[in-house]
Amino acid sequence: MSAVSWNRLIRFIPKSSCQTSASIKALIGQPVNADQDVGLASRAGEEVRVEVYEGSSILEPGKPSGKIETLERLLSPLTQSEVGSIRCIGLNYVNHAKEAGLALPPVPVLFIKPETALADPYPSPTIIPHSTLAKDRDSTDYEAELCVVIGKTAKDVQEKDALEYVLGYTAANDVSNRYLQFEQSQWCFSKGFDGSCPIGPCIVSQNLIPDVSKLHMRGIKNGKVMQDSGIDDLIFSVSKIVSFLSKGTTLRPGTIIITGTPAGVGGMRQPTEFMTHGDEFAVELLPHIGTLVTQFEHQKVDSSSL
Repeated sequence: MSAVSWNRLIRFIPKSSCQTSASIKALIGQPVNADQDVGLASRAGEEVRVEVYEGSSILEPGKPSGKIETLERLLSPLTQSEVGSIRCIGLNYVNHAKEAGLALPPVPVLFIKPETALADPYPSPTIIPHSTLAKDRDSTDYEAELCVVIGKTAKDVQEKDALEYVLGYTAANDVSNRYLQFEQSQWCFSKGFDGSCPIGPCIVSQNLIPDVSKLHMRGIKNGKVMQDSGIDDLIFSVSKIVSFLSKGTTLRPGTIIITGTPAGVGGMRQPTEFMTHGDEFAVELLPHIGTLVTQFEHQKVDSSSL
């Protein structure tokens, strides 16, 4: 893949479209302040100035338009229609396998989330479905993850060439329901609910991240650090994952791959620490990517329909 002309891109709603009668339109752009953590700034209500690009997608952003806008609302870098089915790798950190008491897998463990699982960062909430409550108790768990975005069509890619197909990186939260997960041998149902895969805040190119293993990730629940790991604890590298998933399978531009979670998930703690209504979880991925913030809410249910 030829070098891209940007370092960090976001998809967002500008303040200007909310202040006029014009229809609200999502824009693509690069934050003016290269050091600003866009996710934290958005959560705190701080001003985020963005250099707008001509294109309507991070897959084809075009050139800078010369226009500067102020962020009103942060969106997922990609849309549901762009990502298709979301590829997810399970049990892919050495220390997470240890805390689960499981042997390291010989090949990447794959499960799928539907495109409807894709969600925006804060202020869009992650809804805990009423139907997933186990005996009226929450068992919704967080999983801080590195997310890989494919930039060009990949099939039967060799591991040594795999990074040529990667457009960039962002953060993800693989929201999971542990009660339902342990009821079944397959994970797609327990991890595939609407909104169960928020990603963001921005996509960062390999211009800034030539060696993804040097990133550091933390998962933070209500201000408390729950997960704290270098990406170098991955069992299977990004190159290995992309090559493996492309075997006999076409990965189209926009495909996202979430690469597993490190040790410290709520379901493995004693006592367990699940997410409930009003909780907030942040996936901090540094440097450059920033912080994906998600707030959790219980689904509003009409009691007469129960």
